[in-house]
Amino acid sequence: MSSTLIKSYSFLLLILCIPINAEEQKESNFAKQTIDMGIVVTDIKKSLKFYKEIIGFSETEGFKVGGKFPKSVGLTDGTPLTIHVLKLGKEEHATTLKLMQVGSKKPARLIKQPHIHTIAGLSYLTIFVKDVDVVMNRAKKLGYEPYAKSPQILPEGLPQDVCLLMLKDPDGNFVEIVGPLTSELEAKK
Repeated sequence: MSSTLIKSYSFLLLILCIPINAEEQKESNFAKQTIDMGIVVTDIKKSLKFYKEIIGFSETEGFKVGGKFPKSVGLTDGTPLTIHVLKLGKEEHATTLKLMQVGSKKPARLIKQPHIHTIAGLSYLTIFVKDVDVVMNRAKKLGYEPYAKSPQILPEGLPQDVCLLMLKDPDGNFVEIVGPLTSELEAKK
């Protein structure tokens, strides 16, 4: 990742992740400074292929949640869960993405989302990479095209050696890939 990109996102890290002083760090109630995200999908095989083979997540040991627990805590209507756990890196506290296809009597509704502001709630994932071309080539090989007119150089005022590639996963969720300019964008500069 370029030093310019790191600098421009450092303010986010300061606000979201790094305690303001050592005293706050001691008193923090956070066991780790990353979050795990869960995504309900309509086709687990397609989604696993997308997140592993295109984005680059690694699958680790998943788990099942059954019995009365899913209904008791409001996870499902009583349907058991099989959760596939994907990691973005090998570090203990790497970002974790949990994918599950729920076999409920009332299947998950798929909502077409043309833009990130179309529905309220979590709308997209942003993943920082060292080589956007690698992700884009893997996506094209598996039949996924960049969304809209991406990749594009970040807007003026942000680092100009960084681009954003927008992809949509098999269920239409937005996945932003941010990293150094693609070879095509670099050639146009």
